[in-house]
Amino acid sequence: MGRYDGYLQGLSLAAILILAPLALQTMLAGDEAQVVYVAVPVEVENESLPTNTSGGEEARAPELNRSEVARIATFNIKVFGETKMGKPEVISVLVETVLRYDLVAVQEIKDIDQTVPYDFLDAINNQSNNTWAMLLSPRSGLQEDDRTSQEQYAFYYNTSVFEPIGNGSLYNDSVDDHFQREPFQARFTLLNATGASTEFDLSLITVHTKPAAAVAEINAMNQAATTYLANHPDEDDLVLLGDFNADCTYASEQDLSNSQLGGGNYTWLVGNDADTTVAQSSCAYDRILTNGDLSGRLTESWGIDRVFDDKDISDHFPVWFDIRR
Repeated sequence: MGRYDGYLQGLSLAAILILAPLALQTMLAGDEAQVVYVAVPVEVENESLPTNTSGGEEARAPELNRSEVARIATFNIKVFGETKMGKPEVISVLVETVLRYDLVAVQEIKDIDQTVPYDFLDAINNQSNNTWAMLLSPRSGLQEDDRTSQEQYAFYYNTSVFEPIGNGSLYNDSVDDHFQREPFQARFTLLNATGASTEFDLSLITVHTKPAAAVAEINAMNQAATTYLANHPDEDDLVLLGDFNADCTYASEQDLSNSQLGGGNYTWLVGNDADTTVAQSSCAYDRILTNGDLSGRLTESWGIDRVFDDKDISDHFPVWFDIRR
């Protein structure tokens, strides 16, 4: 065997050179994950994301299928106005994307005539086997200093899965003027697979923060949530979701951990290491937070659907989570 000694020594050295960096990287990654999920309260870690790059179906909790869960998403559709609505190839991808879910909070609707949200709803219903409906906000940016950036929000929902309670409303920001675009808040009843009420309802508040004021507006979301729950004392289950601009140059991990949403009262489903943008940069701008386990219906399943790579469609990917029906 002496003639193989040099070969074996070389092989051992190669193994050391390969495995040592991997071991070091693993230890560092473990420390980083601990920092991420301790600094910002996260009860559901991003274990599903690596298998979700082709669309997210693999990220479902294995014991549940799509008939057993309702899938809720947040989606910033970049500059969603008449120009984009006039591109059939873009709208086709957007419709296919929305139909992956049961309820979608859409941000950045920019149409002064306010016809685009209804045209998009028609496009959804033209492709869906189910009936979809919409809760549409008034144009946000109601304060004098905010009117240069007025946008609308919409909740698009499958009527066989969700039923709205009321029409939704913009958060009243007239006193403090914390937001450039006031958050849109709405409440829904969850339906079971036969279309009957599950007797479970939840409220959602969606926002598109001003990038330069992201930290201040993230803090103000706590006040918006607290005010909403005070005005709806019979509501136990709340979801905050949208384009928080909660990463990169707009908000650091320390900013988030020190924020009024970071004190442990909320579960951050989307971790700081996520990438919700189409761009080359890796930024977790889009977030989903809950004020608990949603009466036991919250699953450990969430994801980012990278179903397109064209910035003409959007510069954000949709981000979703599941609740049990």
